[in-house]
Amino acid sequence: MPANPVLRDYLLTRRSVGLAFLQEPGPSEAELETILAIGTRVPDHGKLTPWRLVIIDGAARAEAGEKLAAIAAARNPGLDEAGLEMERRRFLPAPVTIGVISAPREHPKVPELEQVLSAGNVAFNLVHAAYALGYAASWVTRWFTFDAEAARMLGAGEGEQFVGFVHIGTPSASVEDRPRPALAEVATRWSAG
Repeated sequence: MPANPVLRDYLLTRRSVGLAFLQEPGPSEAELETILAIGTRVPDHGKLTPWRLVIIDGAARAEAGEKLAAIAAARNPGLDEAGLEMERRRFLPAPVTIGVISAPREHPKVPELEQVLSAGNVAFNLVHAAYALGYAASWVTRWFTFDAEAARMLGAGEGEQFVGFVHIGTPSASVEDRPRPALAEVATRWSAG
């Protein structure tokens, strides 16, 4: 396979753009279909497709936020109006959010961890796909990723869990890179000795 310097340079400089900096326009229906197709081209031992996707766009963004605010208020009766408003805006201003659900299947040769990792790969591939089409993205988890009632409300079924939410839109600002770990601190060579 020939070297691809453009892809190499992208991977060396890729940076998430936070939700507050994602705005309209978002991907068209055709672009979203391409993003989903790229997103689901991941390692999948046993061809189990151990993940599902939930698209939150249009008016559904505010509706989902209202439902999250109601759940948050029930969990924390002291939550003030600013806190409720933060919950209402969880899927705003990004034009589209894709929730990635880990949906592991029983299999004698494919451990659940491999299946969860496959779902994580879907989330990261969605990020790459968004950038490939000229958008920016941010893969995040929030409290509702781990809250059973909120996850059900957002589309997770029995035995399923979100691995995160990928917000996609047009960046409104350039985001500076953050410090990265020194490779010598995180990479070692295995030795039998």
